[in-house]
Amino acid sequence: MSATAPITQDLVTIPRKLPDSARTNLIGLTRDQLRNALIEAGTPEKQSKMRAGQVWQWLYQKGVRDFDSMTNLSKDYRALLAGKFEISLPEVVTRQVSTDGTRKYLVRIAGGHEVEVVYIPEEDRGTLCISSQVGCTLTCSFCHTGTQKLVRNLTAGEIIGQVMLARDDLGEWPEPGHNPNDEARRKLSNIVLMGMGEPLYNFENVRDAMKIAMDPEGISLSRRRITLSTSGVVPEIARTAQEIGCLLAVSFHATTDEVRDTLVPINKKWNIEELLGALRAYPKASNSERITFEYVMLKGVNDTDEDAHRLVELIKGIPAKINLIPFNEWPGAPYERSSNNRIRAFSEIVYQAGYASPVRKPRGEDIMAACGQLKSATERARKSRKQIESEAGLPDA
Repeated sequence: MSATAPITQDLVTIPRKLPDSARTNLIGLTRDQLRNALIEAGTPEKQSKMRAGQVWQWLYQKGVRDFDSMTNLSKDYRALLAGKFEISLPEVVTRQVSTDGTRKYLVRIAGGHEVEVVYIPEEDRGTLCISSQVGCTLTCSFCHTGTQKLVRNLTAGEIIGQVMLARDDLGEWPEPGHNPNDEARRKLSNIVLMGMGEPLYNFENVRDAMKIAMDPEGISLSRRRITLSTSGVVPEIARTAQEIGCLLAVSFHATTDEVRDTLVPINKKWNIEELLGALRAYPKASNSERITFEYVMLKGVNDTDEDAHRLVELIKGIPAKINLIPFNEWPGAPYERSSNNRIRAFSEIVYQAGYASPVRKPRGEDIMAACGQLKSATERARKSRKQIESEAGLPDA
């Protein structure tokens, strides 16, 4: 990293109200759950649908965090809500800004666990990469996140909370008098579930969070602006189309089972043939809603011309595009990035076969925010201490 182009980093914890176990957090409740919670708290059932709609808009359309600001509710009702409920988001511990404008947030959730969230600004859109689990269960050998064991699934509130805290930082909540769904004013226009974890191993919470993100009376993102990336949890792929309806991306990365078994070990459970069968049957797959095949370019592992030709044959008949990802190296990584010439040659073979084959531009590498580099700071620090102790000849604790 150049000394003339330093990253900016806010190491001060941004204060948020700590969760109160005696009160229910409204963030993450589905519309039905919110309505039921209001009824249980004393809202007359006949009013519950209207009240739920009012509260929903304050939370997700206006970004309000206290009940006193919900001015279309009576003071008595606001007091009732404040006594029974809270509005609590995950806590931003650190915020880093790359020289290319990428922002990375280290976010603390209940139990003191941490996940990372990345915002990537581009000329025509702003994409937020969010996490669905603390750690990951898949142990993909090229992925830094995969070296951190799974701790737990995130709740729906912790998932949608990542979107809300990013909107906080971007100053994106609508000002009074402005259309809350004005696309021209959006800085966060797309969500990708490509952060820490396998989304389809936390399906219900991911589904509920994304339904909140898509709700037209709230954050109001089109389903086509949300992309869920899976490593190939075959039984849940059809449910993604039926219950979420978002776009689908697949971490493919290899053209033979032998190589994919190493790179993406879930392949040992559902191999390439089974995965491709599920993708061919994907209800949403069409020319307008193509499946994205993510393919990380690893020198001497999966980047030959033969691999490119094999890839084209494998996906024949599936509306698809191939997203080629130059490997983003991390400390101790067992692989190297393919050369630019090799990536261009691979891309050209795929393109000549009729598939879009964009090469993803690495973003946020100077702050370890690029694809495959996410890993919580506490885990990095813990591993670093172990390495230091080992190098010093200290016995394991």
